[in-house]
Amino acid sequence: MTAHAWVAFVVAGAVGAVARYVVHGWFLERAGADRPWGTFVVNVAGSFVLGVLTGLALHHGLPETSRVVLGAGFCGAFTTFSAFAVDSVRLVEDGAGPDAVANVVGTLVVGVSAAAVGLALASL
Repeated sequence: MTAHAWVAFVVAGAVGAVARYVVHGWFLERAGADRPWGTFVVNVAGSFVLGVLTGLALHHGLPETSRVVLGAGFCGAFTTFSAFAVDSVRLVEDGAGPDAVANVVGTLVVGVSAAAVGLALASL
C-alpha cells in the first residue's frame, strides 16, 4: 500500500469514528440511553455501506485500495462490535433479557439484510 493510501486509510478511519460518535449521540439525545439505538443504527448503516462496496468490487471493478480505505478504514471505524456486545450485556444486567436477545438477533438479522441489500443494489 502506498503512503497516500495509508493517509487515506487513516483519514477514512477518523471520519468513520467521528461519524459514529455523531450518529450515536444524535440517537442517544432523542431515544434515551435505556436502549442502544445509536449502536444499532451505525452497525446496520455500516453493513449496508460495506455491502455496497463489496458489490462495487465484485461487479464494477472497485480498486483494492478504495475497498481497503472505505471498507476497513471508514466502515471499520464507523461500526462497533464492542459497543454492541457491551450494550447487550448491559441490557441483561439491567434485567432486560428479552431486550438483549432482541438487540442481538435484530442487529444480526437487520445488519446482514442491510449488507445483502447493499450488495444487490451495487450489483446492478
